[in-house]
Amino acid sequence: MSAPARPRRTALYMPASNPRAVEKARSLPCDVVILDLEDAVLPDAKDAARAAAVAAVKDGGFGRREVVIRVNALSTPWGEADLAAAAEAGPDGVLVPKVESAADILAYDRALAGAPAATRLWAMIETTRAIFALDAIAGTPSRLTALCMGTNDLAKEMRARQTPERTPFHAAMALTVTAARAHGLSVLDGVHNEIDDLVALETVCRQGVDFGFDGKSLIHPTHLAITNAAFSPAPADVAWSRAVIAAFAAPENAAKGALRVEGKLAELLHRDQALTLVAVADAIAAAEAG
Repeated sequence: MSAPARPRRTALYMPASNPRAVEKARSLPCDVVILDLEDAVLPDAKDAARAAAVAAVKDGGFGRREVVIRVNALSTPWGEADLAAAAEAGPDGVLVPKVESAADILAYDRALAGAPAATRLWAMIETTRAIFALDAIAGTPSRLTALCMGTNDLAKEMRARQTPERTPFHAAMALTVTAARAHGLSVLDGVHNEIDDLVALETVCRQGVDFGFDGKSLIHPTHLAITNAAFSPAPADVAWSRAVIAAFAAPENAAKGALRVEGKLAELLHRDQALTLVAVADAIAAAEAG
């Protein structure tokens, strides 16, 4: 079980067409800044937003935060130019919308052929077709490093209601996490639409943690504190995990497959889970320390 190389608890969308928002993102406590050229930008502002996103990446100043550009789809009038500009700018990632097949991943991978090797591909999972192609999408040899749920678009296609429990999307969420884990990818939960309902946000964050997501994409800075806390391992869990790791590392336990650690049963699978959790906690601590 491998931990993400960098924390991705919070991925905040910022319209690239809004210079004040982009500047603010440089100081916000998010793990990822997503400079959006797609949903948050009107058609007549697409070209200016593209230029602004490139300039923001080149200007830097985002510190420890990953910087990702969300482009328009290749099927749109802006997609090809967006991808060419993103490849030249070399952000940490390029998030592509409405991926539905392995062929889509390969097409976007080819479009980023001129980008630095460190520029990774992120894919939105937000269509009904994508749900039935998740293994092929996640397993396609490419720059792909993360899957992001797009529950708003998925709800539109399914004609499903977005209830507080998100019951209509449980299958899609579980399958997306499963595909990501099968192929060593990061995976982010979808946005929370109710900007002022922070109680509901905390509930869906806990749900996302239960499903196994690494973090959550967000649309407002007021969601950062709750989401960062929810997707950070609890101190008690970190302490127990360190105790499990130490117990299995002890020479007298070298041949044992199960141990009693602080009154709890710990098997080798718990040791593996503990290693992952501690790696996540250490990565968060290192990132927040600068």
